[in-house]
Amino acid sequence: MPGSYGSKTHPLNFKVGYYTSVAGLGLSPGDVVINGSVYVRNQCFGPGNCVALDNFWRSLSNLTINVTTPGFGCYSGEFWAVSQAAPMRRVHVNGFATLMDYCTGPSFASGGFIADSAFDGSTVVNGSQQQWLVRNSRLDGWTNGVWNQVFSGVVGAPAQCFPSQKSCGGPYTTVATSPVTREAPYLYLDAAGNYQVFVPAVQRNASGTTWAAGRTPGASIPISRFFIARPSDSVQTINNQLSRGKNLILSPGIYRLEAPIRVKHDDTVVLGLGFPTLVPQDGNAALRVSNANGVDLSGMIVDAGPERSPVLLQVGSGRSEGDDGDGNDHNASNPSALQDVFFRIGGATPGRATTALVINSDDVILDDIWSWRADHGNGVGWTANTADTGVVVNGDSVTAYGLFVEHYQKYNVIWNGNRGTDIFFQNELPYDVPNQAAWMEAPGVDGFAAFKVAPGVTSFRGYGMGSYSFFNQGVDIFADHAFEVPTTLPLASLNDLLTIFLDPSHGSGGIRHVVNDVGGSSTKANPDTPVTVVSYP
Repeated sequence: MPGSYGSKTHPLNFKVGYYTSVAGLGLSPGDVVINGSVYVRNQCFGPGNCVALDNFWRSLSNLTINVTTPGFGCYSGEFWAVSQAAPMRRVHVNGFATLMDYCTGPSFASGGFIADSAFDGSTVVNGSQQQWLVRNSRLDGWTNGVWNQVFSGVVGAPAQCFPSQKSCGGPYTTVATSPVTREAPYLYLDAAGNYQVFVPAVQRNASGTTWAAGRTPGASIPISRFFIARPSDSVQTINNQLSRGKNLILSPGIYRLEAPIRVKHDDTVVLGLGFPTLVPQDGNAALRVSNANGVDLSGMIVDAGPERSPVLLQVGSGRSEGDDGDGNDHNASNPSALQDVFFRIGGATPGRATTALVINSDDVILDDIWSWRADHGNGVGWTANTADTGVVVNGDSVTAYGLFVEHYQKYNVIWNGNRGTDIFFQNELPYDVPNQAAWMEAPGVDGFAAFKVAPGVTSFRGYGMGSYSFFNQGVDIFADHAFEVPTTLPLASLNDLLTIFLDPSHGSGGIRHVVNDVGGSSTKANPDTPVTVVSYP
């Protein structure tokens, strides 16, 4: 709630665990002030196995932290040692902050995402973080990079430096402004004590936080215009409310869906609180959005269910009468957006899907997407948690920030739309390929590319895009290309690409080329070493 918590002598210090969202309920980050720390450290699963590589599914947003940690010893600071699906948004940190846990080794971490946040009084320690995206924020400094550190629209970001060099540190990919953004909607308490949801406005070619000069531009929606769903509600009840023009809040829990949630109206907000999880039960999609403008989906997990779903979440139903001829009905001034939407194929529960996310509409913003075919957990195996592709983009003018897509059995991403942009891509190819014959794009072409831009695409921009390999079945498996794109794209359409071979003690095979037939190989001969292409074509 709005107010101040803790003090210099009696600080408030607490940790954030799995499926936990910590959010201030003020209109601005300064309305909720914590004197203390809100921290994530290494997660221990047994002696000698304390790592942040599995610190997923948690979030921190919309508050100010005056870092106060007396008596914490080595942990004197704001520790946010997370990997995927653990966003920090609209947070103002005054004091020392670190994205790695250097107090309890090993300190491995594989994050991460920060947006609309400010850090004052100290340089942020990146440390062991293999990759990270900071978007539309303000920094006092940043210590280092490892493989793929990307900054988009960040005041105080390190200068462009890719690959890493003694003269400038790095590796840093720095984009001065973000082309189009829409910050995540959030719940707040107004001056009269009433709950509302604030929906930030679209920003174009912006840098820094939305709240640097005062209130974030946007509009408030009274809570009375939302249906607050619980896991016990039927999908029919939810869809009836959406059909009547209600917005939707998904309260915490697991929603077992025998049919998809359907969003049909422009400007509908679907806001998840506390990581609600949508699980289709009968091979259906979990959520479908029709050809609508300004739809906002934020803060949810979508799990594949026991029956194979052709798609888990679809935005846009396809071409319709009256569209503009090159995509779907759309209004470029009012783009739809997905923020902090995460997908799992297996891991938590056995599940199967063909494709996790399909974007058919134009002018959609993807902002922190982790689409994960699980490599560990429940129901995991080459013939168990089957899934072809993590993300398919068919719409034009789609912009993605923080695209994490991992372990799918064919292309991890297929981009069919024109005028697309991806700023930051992190990928691991599937670990569990049993043999090369089981993983062939075409006769004579080993493996599948992590990211494929379709042959008919004439314009696409990419920045800071990495793909890693760790084939762990004890046989050599190769991917001929990490990225496949038309050679006819304009010059320097792709910037700062890399591949890496992971774990020479247990890994085999590797990636032969970075993009098409350009770039060297990453194999056991050069483990944990980025193989880079600065620009292509």
